[in-house]
Amino acid sequence: MKSIVKLLIPALAPLLALSASADPSVKPLKALLVIGGCCHDYAIQKDLLESGIEARANIDVEVCYSPDKTTKATFTCYDKADWAETYDVIIHDECSANVNDPVIVNRILDPHRKGKPAVNLHCAMHSYRTEPFFKTSLKTGDENAMWFDFLGLQSSGHGKQLPIDVIYLDPENPITKGLANWTTIKEELYNNIRVHDTAKPLARGKQGADETVVAWTNEYGAAKTRVFSTTLGHNNDTVSDARYLDLIIRGLLWSCDKLDKDGKPFAGYGPKAK
Repeated sequence: MKSIVKLLIPALAPLLALSASADPSVKPLKALLVIGGCCHDYAIQKDLLESGIEARANIDVEVCYSPDKTTKATFTCYDKADWAETYDVIIHDECSANVNDPVIVNRILDPHRKGKPAVNLHCAMHSYRTEPFFKTSLKTGDENAMWFDFLGLQSSGHGKQLPIDVIYLDPENPITKGLANWTTIKEELYNNIRVHDTAKPLARGKQGADETVVAWTNEYGAAKTRVFSTTLGHNNDTVSDARYLDLIIRGLLWSCDKLDKDGKPFAGYGPKAK
């Protein structure tokens, strides 16, 4: 009998874990994924992110996609002043470097200034450059530093695509607790012009002699809005990598205050029942 039990436990473990995390009485978090613009395969990545996020937590993802492949891509979901009202968290994955109208950028930032959690992926760090001299360090609170203040880190570019060694910095942080260091495929290592005082680095990326912060959290503005960001995620193989998606889902749940101190979702916010 003991030998039969030992054989059954591995087979039953996934079902037991799923039943523990699934709770139909808990309303799913509602996330808006804003994605599109220059230089990336967003037509594929929007589906990779939507399915990867929904498979890992009790979250419904709505996609706001622009097929515009230029650096001036805009998004219809931002048209209304109350554009973020019905969502629990916004995932920014735009590549809109030359959308620099302060009116537009302020409309995007306004819900976050009021406390709306956010996740920022890869080229979101190089979007909405209202400051023409974005390669020089900008002071917190400067009018044209507003997007960098939101991110908590200022970046201006990257070098050649090469593998990045991802090294987690804080083994006790709930976002990274238990996650193992890993190496990406050929990817872009974004530079760090300035890391803000309100930001907490979670991971560094090493690419040859270069090493920069590649994942961090930020407390944004007077509301101390929770913001999680990672500069990783240029290529489809990275976006679909379980190690990448696990990091993102931890950061997303943290931003919504649904992640416990051990890096586990709060009750009801784990993977959905199949």
